[in-house]
Amino acid sequence: MDFLSSLLNVFSGINYEAIAQLTMLAAIVIAGPVVIFLLAARGGDL
Repeated sequence: MDFLSSLLNVFSGINYEAIAQLTMLAAIVIAGPVVIFLLAARGGDL
């Protein structure tokens, strides 16, 4: 039981809002070059 309570204390200390914000920022930053690459690969108008 002591193991479970220590495990729950670890998860309660995680800042999920910061993780979500950093994940969204990474998705936006990665999406830009991906769009440019796809347009260039398909011969689109850049």
